Amino acid sequence: MRLALIGAGRIGKVHAQAIAAHPEATLSAVADFHAPAAEALAAECGARPLDVDAVFEDDEIDAVLIASSTPTHADYLERAARAGKAVLCEKPIALDLARTVEAIRVLASHPVTCSLGFNRRHDPQFAALKHALEEGRIGDLETLTIISRDPAPPPAEYVGASGGIFRDMTIHDFDMARWLLDEPIATVHAEGSCLIDPAIGEAGDMDTVMVTLTTISGRLCHINNSRRACYGYDQRIEAFGSAGMLQAQNETETRLRFTGTPGQMEETPKWFFLERYADAYRLEIGDFVGAWKQQRAPLAGADDGLQALRLAEAAERSRQEGRRIALDEID
Repeated sequence: MRLALIGAGRIGKVHAQAIAAHPEATLSAVADFHAPAAEALAAECGARPLDVDAVFEDDEIDAVLIASSTPTHADYLERAARAGKAVLCEKPIALDLARTVEAIRVLASHPVTCSLGFNRRHDPQFAALKHALEEGRIGDLETLTIISRDPAPPPAEYVGASGGIFRDMTIHDFDMARWLLDEPIATVHAEGSCLIDPAIGEAGDMDTVMVTLTTISGRLCHINNSRRACYGYDQRIEAFGSAGMLQAQNETETRLRFTGTPGQMEETPKWFFLERYADAYRLEIGDFVGAWKQQRAPLAGADDGLQALRLAEAAERSRQEGRRIALDEID
């Protein structure tokens, strides 16, 4: 697969490294609205710097990886589909449902392999948890707890353009909930506060939220998010069922534990998503290449992006209106 990467920022560099690690993928070109950034990353990776418009016209490019700013995602995704190029798009497709639905309609009219950047599905621990659930290892799943806490809050200027914590941060957890519960979600109840950085509240957002999801059969999922964890990137999942419990724990550099007279001590978690999910990003590229070659659905697709965004919209409405929201209210 010959890929063009659109977006030469932090996440674009992560994807470039993941492409380089795959034996059946080649980074052919890099594009960015800031040409010097594209030129620098292209030189580093042995790729061509290209103008964004040229990406969609180049017959030597099989696929496009969209890692540019969120407002550009839907447009680039549609252009890739119309050009007949496979596409891996970072989440979200768009910050509003109407624009997301429009992009998915274009995909339906111009079917290509389309993967959405819910990289956590590819994490080895979370994938093992999913496999154990499917095997029935804990019997009937009854409750799911997802904890996701960033090491430090983002700048307030980022918050203002992010779409809010539910669309920017919790959306990953909404996707994990859908994937692991494997059952339609009926209702959403969300609460939120600004406890860490007043500037985030002044920008109209929250930094601490809790969400409860209820499935059609009554299974419960609790999502706990914070924009600050002084000890590092806190990423844990617990699945509790009729025959046991599964837990995915934080990753550390060595997983070493010391036990002595002072007590037990472990290393702090890896600091942020770049370190914690490095393997997941590489496996995500592998799934994308495999889906393209085998003409199968990728592990996460465009509709998964739409459904996670519906949950984010429901959570925002629940917080604003102070009530539980039925998901069928969100369309």
